[in-house]
Amino acid sequence: MNTVSKELEITLIKSAIGRPQKHRETLKSLGLTRLRKTVILKGTPQVRGMVDKISHLVSVVERD
Repeated sequence: MNTVSKELEITLIKSAIGRPQKHRETLKSLGLTRLRKTVILKGTPQVRGMVDKISHLVSVVERD
């Protein structure tokens, strides 16, 4: 199964206030600028790596 063709629905569920600068930069690069904002991105290895770094701040749902 090809995981790149899947889309990821990523929602910011915890604030970036008080988090390390790298976490805040990662959130910004994913397009997550405020709480409960949801973005839909392709499930590339780069995006999945960024999500792994901030997994404690977001919720992720895989879509076909």
